[in-house]
Amino acid sequence: MITFEDVSVHYQGVPGPVLSHASFTVEEGELCVVTGRTGSGKSTLLGAVNGHVPRFTGANLHGRVTVAGRDTSTHHPRDLADVVGVVGQDPLAGFVTDTVEEELAYGPEQLGVDPAVMRTRVEDTLDLLGIADIRNRSLRTLSGGQQQRVAIGSVLTAQARVLVLDEPTSSLDPTAAEEVLAAITRLVHDLGLTVVMAEHRLERVVQYADRLIHVSSAGVSHGSADEVLASSDLAPPVVVLGRLARWSPLPRSVRDARRLATPLRDRLEGLQPPERGHDLPDDGRERTDPRTPLNVKALVVRYGALVANREVTFDLPAGQVTALMGRNGSGKSTLLWAVQGSLERTSGTVDVEGADPANLPPPDRRKLVGLVPQTPGDLLYLSTVDDECAQADRDAHRPEGTCRDLCRRMVPGVVGTTHPRDLSEGQRLGLVLAIQLTAAPRVVLLDEPTRGLDYHAKESLVEVLHELAAEGRAILLASHDVEFVATVADRVMVMAEGEVVATGPMREVLIGSSSLTPQVARVLAPLKLVNVSEVAALMGPGR
Repeated sequence: MITFEDVSVHYQGVPGPVLSHASFTVEEGELCVVTGRTGSGKSTLLGAVNGHVPRFTGANLHGRVTVAGRDTSTHHPRDLADVVGVVGQDPLAGFVTDTVEEELAYGPEQLGVDPAVMRTRVEDTLDLLGIADIRNRSLRTLSGGQQQRVAIGSVLTAQARVLVLDEPTSSLDPTAAEEVLAAITRLVHDLGLTVVMAEHRLERVVQYADRLIHVSSAGVSHGSADEVLASSDLAPPVVVLGRLARWSPLPRSVRDARRLATPLRDRLEGLQPPERGHDLPDDGRERTDPRTPLNVKALVVRYGALVANREVTFDLPAGQVTALMGRNGSGKSTLLWAVQGSLERTSGTVDVEGADPANLPPPDRRKLVGLVPQTPGDLLYLSTVDDECAQADRDAHRPEGTCRDLCRRMVPGVVGTTHPRDLSEGQRLGLVLAIQLTAAPRVVLLDEPTRGLDYHAKESLVEVLHELAAEGRAILLASHDVEFVATVADRVMVMAEGEVVATGPMREVLIGSSSLTPQVARVLAPLKLVNVSEVAALMGPGR
């Protein structure tokens, strides 16, 4: 169905090819997952499937890409619209109408489909994806999972035979992600669609994959999921646990791992996980006052008749990382912006070391509270990465190179002369994280900080956040990434319907929730271990 023949892609001003001599075939009816480090070229590969790369990117493509027998070099993307459907990372940005039913009908209308046939397709798609009950809803009022399913449905009504998805679950809570993936696997198995999906959170998708394509600086490798995972440097926790325990074959799902895990559970029985702390050696750095820097009391935020935050009260301890979790639309982002001071509150108080950020001018506010939003590109305004980093150093009165060093740690390989808008989603996030963390504010707020980040970049982010915590900073991050939270957080707060419904130590909250339990905890239950690092520490150096 899809064939790449010795494909290389070069961008002007970028040293070396983004893709190098890629050759592979994706058969009809396969679910193919594209993996790779942040900025490795996954989105470029996806864009080449429908000809968007190189036609609309300024790139040079060498080699040949064919889809359903059509050569993308001789067929414009509009000539492939009946074969290839593309759903980007932000489905809302791709919508062109106002309601669900109108969006599903738009594609067939543009293709000149007979109205009676179009209506049948819309009805079939509504039922297939389980969205018939929201057919008349405004697209902007839908949850993230519903928006993803509508975006997929708009492709299906055009009867595309190939579905290309870029990070389809990156902004979804675990339950919504499962709903979207269930819809995707149904399309593969029941309709025989070919799906090519780029995804960093492999723990969500790898068990469904028929084929993996791994993109790296060394080239593009491919094969069955089992073949690629055996040697890939990017693997979900259940696979890493399998390598540690020397299981064969390596498991791809919790079910597979539990069938192999009895000897490991017996070996670890009665052992206590290591205590988590952020103490650093005395290296001469100034430590901040360890008192509680943030106090929120009875905070209420309304959008008209909608109560987004309802009487939210909490303290944020210094020296700890607190994760804010909950379904899409539960009020997490609203809470972060209200605490930061940019969003008007209906009532309630926010106190950061005796000051309310809402009453401070932006420069003074940033010294107390730093916020990295879900769309980090909104904070980038200069023409190169180096310029952004240099400006961040000046604004924060930090030594030259501080921001650039942070950026290199989280997203290595970014060229300093690159325009920020030419970076991948994950690279932009890493850059904005570096800019905000350069100021090392007393309170650090992060909204979905792992979107677009690979496992290695997440590990670097964990190190940075733990160092900030060791300096006495208070860190609050909103995240749907359960595995990341299990590695980085000390405490967890869970929101629902605008209220904080649970708060406590990370281990207790995650294991106590069926939807938030990490893979390692599911595999080794009833042991209270939540990540591979804890298992490795208990097994000892001899393993």
